[in-house]
Amino acid sequence: MQRAEDLLRAFKGEEYAFGDGALDRVGGYAGNLGRKLAVISDPQVRQLGVADTIIHSLEREGLLVVDVFDGARANAPREDVYRLAYQLARSEWDGVITIGGGSCIDSSKAALTLATYGGVIDDYFGTGRVSEKSGGDRNPLIAVQTASSSGAHLTKYSNITDMMTYQKKLIVDDSIVPKASVFQYDVTRTMPQSLTRDGGLDGIAHCWEVWMGSTGKDYYDTVSEVANLGITLIVDNLPAAIKDGSDLNARYALGLGTDLGGYSIMLGGTNAGHLGSFSLIDILSHGRACAILNPYYTVLFADAIQDQLNRVSKIYRRAGFITEDVTDRAGRDLAEAVAQGMLALSRSIEFPTTLQEAGGTVEHIRKMLEAAKDPQLKMKLQNMPVPMDVAAGDIDTLMKPTLEAAYTGDLTRIPALH
Repeated sequence: MQRAEDLLRAFKGEEYAFGDGALDRVGGYAGNLGRKLAVISDPQVRQLGVADTIIHSLEREGLLVVDVFDGARANAPREDVYRLAYQLARSEWDGVITIGGGSCIDSSKAALTLATYGGVIDDYFGTGRVSEKSGGDRNPLIAVQTASSSGAHLTKYSNITDMMTYQKKLIVDDSIVPKASVFQYDVTRTMPQSLTRDGGLDGIAHCWEVWMGSTGKDYYDTVSEVANLGITLIVDNLPAAIKDGSDLNARYALGLGTDLGGYSIMLGGTNAGHLGSFSLIDILSHGRACAILNPYYTVLFADAIQDQLNRVSKIYRRAGFITEDVTDRAGRDLAEAVAQGMLALSRSIEFPTTLQEAGGTVEHIRKMLEAAKDPQLKMKLQNMPVPMDVAAGDIDTLMKPTLEAAYTGDLTRIPALH
């Protein structure tokens, strides 16, 4: 945990307060934005008193909270983004503080962008579209995280959902990185088990997808340390946090681990698991969707990720999720052992391990394949260990059978890459 803390300090410096007593730093950060502040928070967070603690700290600093708005619902529906953008546009503030989990923070990033620069949300989907308006300036936002999960408080990403089609789309831009972030890990002790499960596996997905996709990149060594440590902290502590939500040591470790997931996605990008999860929100939470898909993509990309597989296999072996010695395994054989270890972790916390078990249908596979061809999500294909090319037919020849394997649980259906 000490090494994780050191890595996070090197990553964010004075822009990030985390761990014990971190909430006391909000007032100091907020003063840098101006005197008048709008607060966006999850209603349940207000019920737990976290928002009140923060508002009182702002008042002690002589700052004025001009409005308090409800954050978005789960998955940050675009309707909630427009509602927040309208509320922000009618309010007078120097800066905004968002307090909640990933959906609250993601919607705040998007709503603040709309309130500042206008237009419609579709104008900003893709990469770098906000910076075209901002000139590179960062939005006056402070993010206070309350869930060990998405790392939204640390990143340049905002996931927004079209609830008519149950499809997520993504804003990727340095201008929406919060100017300061706060996460006091002990506030997660009141998280329900379902959210703890989802958040932990979302953190693993961030680490693992970026690590897989970093083969041959100049940042590979950095990602390897960050992602390996993040996965270790989560795998070693997620079962304990689920068993006893008040286990503050496990909660602290999960906070660090999922934060390292946020660090990972600022070093590289997520890919196949996240891409598929965007089309499954009607049946699965984000963390569950990634947890189902990633073991199967691990097998698909086996030959391109041998170093990662050797290292991550040790994590799952030490934690007891890989039961046999895999020291001498290689290639697809090693990838299948790691995939089975990942699935064993999911079973241990009562997660589904196939799309069919989770209530998925053939229509969900069709929808994922169609979404993979959307130019606005092209970065997910490019981030893969072996990038997929829509024009070359890779979606049908590689992705389709892999998703069919994820539907049935049959690893033999996954094709070999050549």
